[in-house]
Amino acid sequence: MGMPGGWELVLIVVVIVLLFGGKKIPELAKGLGKGIKDFKSAMNEDDSKETVATKDAKEIETKEASKEETTKTETKNA
Repeated sequence: MGMPGGWELVLIVVVIVLLFGGKKIPELAKGLGKGIKDFKSAMNEDDSKETVATKDAKEIETKEASKEETTKTETKNA
């Protein structure tokens, strides 16, 4: 089965209009668009949280490594 052709698409649109009515379709489309927007926003938010967490972890590792080096240097000098 392939993509629906011209007449099939027209038939599908007519059936949708008959089922939901002309006034309800814009509301449904608006709700669908808002849902997609919220989903994309949440995905981007999760990605940015992961990036921040990774940066924070690297900063902590760097600070711990520099503390260890300082301790080793102080021990050798003493």
